[in-house]
Amino acid sequence: MESVKINNLFDLSHTIAKDYLSTFEYPWQALKGISELIIKIGNTLSPDEYDNPSENVWVHKTAKVFPSAYLGSPCIIGANTEVRHCAFIRGNALIGDNCVVGNSCELKNVILFDNVQTPHFNYVGDSILGYMSHMGAGSVTSNVRSDKQKVVVHDAFSGENTDTGLKEVGAMLGDYAEIGCNSVLNPGTVIGRNSNVYPTSCVRGTVPANSIFKNNGDIVRKR
Repeated sequence: MESVKINNLFDLSHTIAKDYLSTFEYPWQALKGISELIIKIGNTLSPDEYDNPSENVWVHKTAKVFPSAYLGSPCIIGANTEVRHCAFIRGNALIGDNCVVGNSCELKNVILFDNVQTPHFNYVGDSILGYMSHMGAGSVTSNVRSDKQKVVVHDAFSGENTDTGLKEVGAMLGDYAEIGCNSVLNPGTVIGRNSNVYPTSCVRGTVPANSIFKNNGDIVRKR
């Protein structure tokens, strides 16, 4: 499962969580500590740069948060990020610089690297989205199995399975990943760097870097 290790998915220079993430081998291992991480980082942020509108909520002064958006605790909203109408940030959300959290989107227990876009009707839970990754309109992460068992990450090529030990794991998107509109990323999905998912896809398991996941489940290398 070398391809799904943190150092193969992300350039850690594009997140304030760099030091934290570097202590783990696989990204899902970082999910349990996101709340504590946000509070730790938040308490070090300069009041000259960040507003603190409620307990354990920090919003960069250059960020734009629409009045109808809900910011649950704890969360950090980075510089020049836009949180649009009716966005629902349930809490445990570390959102980087230059991000878009769009209308009617819901975030829960997530790390969004810088320049991530979840612009329209997205649900992202128990997930980590790498630098410049983008979720098309209506695409969502599913973070709990229907049988409520612990989430397993399945390697589509080797057949190897890795038990995360967690009941709630969404998706891990490598840097520059593109998720097509109305796609569903099933629990434990990992999308490699620079890979694309076709619109309306149902994805389970891993998609290697520099690949395309097509509607019928075929995975092809980018030319």
